[in-house]
Amino acid sequence: MHLPQPDPTILARRAAIVSGLTALLPPGAVIADEVSLGVYDCDALTAVRQKPMAAVLPSNAEEIAAALRFCRDHSVNIVPRGAGTSLSGGSTPLADGILLVTARLNRILDIDYENRCAVVQPGVTNLAISQAVEERGFYYAPDPSSQLACSIGGNVAENSGGIHCLKYGITTNNLLGIEFVTIDGEILRLGGKGGAMSGYDLLGIVTGSEGLLGMVTEVTVRIQPKPAAVRALLIGFPSIEAAGAAVAQTIASGIIPAAMELMDRVTVEAVEAYCGAGYPQDAEAVLIAELDGTAAEVDALIGRVEAIARANGATSCRGSADEAERLRFWSGRKAAFPATGRIAPDMLCMDGTIPRRELPAVLHRISELSVEHGLQVANVFHAGDGNLHPLILYDVMKPGDLEKAEAFGADILRLCVEVGGVLTGEHGVGLEKRDLMPVMFDDADLAQQMRVKCAFDPAHRLNPGKVFPVLHACAELGKVHVHAGQFAHPEIPRL
Repeated sequence: MHLPQPDPTILARRAAIVSGLTALLPPGAVIADEVSLGVYDCDALTAVRQKPMAAVLPSNAEEIAAALRFCRDHSVNIVPRGAGTSLSGGSTPLADGILLVTARLNRILDIDYENRCAVVQPGVTNLAISQAVEERGFYYAPDPSSQLACSIGGNVAENSGGIHCLKYGITTNNLLGIEFVTIDGEILRLGGKGGAMSGYDLLGIVTGSEGLLGMVTEVTVRIQPKPAAVRALLIGFPSIEAAGAAVAQTIASGIIPAAMELMDRVTVEAVEAYCGAGYPQDAEAVLIAELDGTAAEVDALIGRVEAIARANGATSCRGSADEAERLRFWSGRKAAFPATGRIAPDMLCMDGTIPRRELPAVLHRISELSVEHGLQVANVFHAGDGNLHPLILYDVMKPGDLEKAEAFGADILRLCVEVGGVLTGEHGVGLEKRDLMPVMFDDADLAQQMRVKCAFDPAHRLNPGKVFPVLHACAELGKVHVHAGQFAHPEIPRL
């Protein structure tokens, strides 16, 4: 077997870029050897793998600015990366680009209790913020399931949510300001401890922009005082549709729990085998509803939520007796993703959002799609705000399984849009949903979004090939296609 020989021109260009970046940045900031780059060949969308030409690990905003200017001047594509936990392929590397990694920007710079905020670098993990302020009775509300590993810069890039986003909001609702570096190396400040901004909402534009507009180098977040009382209900239902109906009726009644998380039987069985959280084994669906506030308020709301659950056929309902039991309820939900590894070697975690009233019908249709595609699905999601996370289980070693999983996932996302929902709730578009964007947006919508991209990055060097199914030259939008980055994975088309 004769392997194709590398193109000498490409090798020479790669060597020149690596040499230039190495001379520009401190020792150890540029990683270019093949073995070390294996660490960076994918993010959490592990079905797509591609080594970058180099990984660059700056230590401050000035080094990031220098790297961005170099890439602009030498026409080098850039993929921003935080902790690499993106489930949509948002930080999947490019064969002809560098990874610009924020892992070394990992310090908490300031905690301001008077203004109830913290200033952190983008490489700080989500959970570390809460741990830093818990001694004073505060916490950071957005809590993705990956909060132990995911970084706050990535949370800003994807506008991440979490279990408690129903009551306390997602990243954008808890973000006061950022320091941001443009492709030209200009360091900007958007917002700050005061939070308010006049003029264009540039902070809102950057939040959730998936690394297409620039690099976040500092983040100011809102911290919350812990509520006086917190209790959780663990509720079993005879069907996932009944549980979905109970969720919709709870919100419709005017109750806003801190969290409402739903798991089906497949997930519950996997979780029990994994960590023994004490979930009811006879239930087809398990709902965790958490209430917080004053003790009297929580006691009253617990009773109302239980009554709604019983009216929808709940077969069991247990309130947490103490903090240890409440945490045990949540331990299973937090372990849902790794627990599915006991029942299938591979998993595709989907992310779509629907109106709450559509929960029963959508969950029923997902069950039908599971049969049609011949793949098992485990449903676990933020039921309170309609953010679904169906886990499609497959075996990448079985020919055709990955393709079936991707087709199943695409059908779920189309279903979300059909019922009035959207393609993503918190994972972003990335590579995974890129080619489904026309399902939700027409050409005029996408052209307007592209104009925002062009205003920040006219040469399309930042994360090209992500989010947009087609890239256009900014000077003649809609007429001229431009290069979108090289992916070695055959299922990813080159645009």
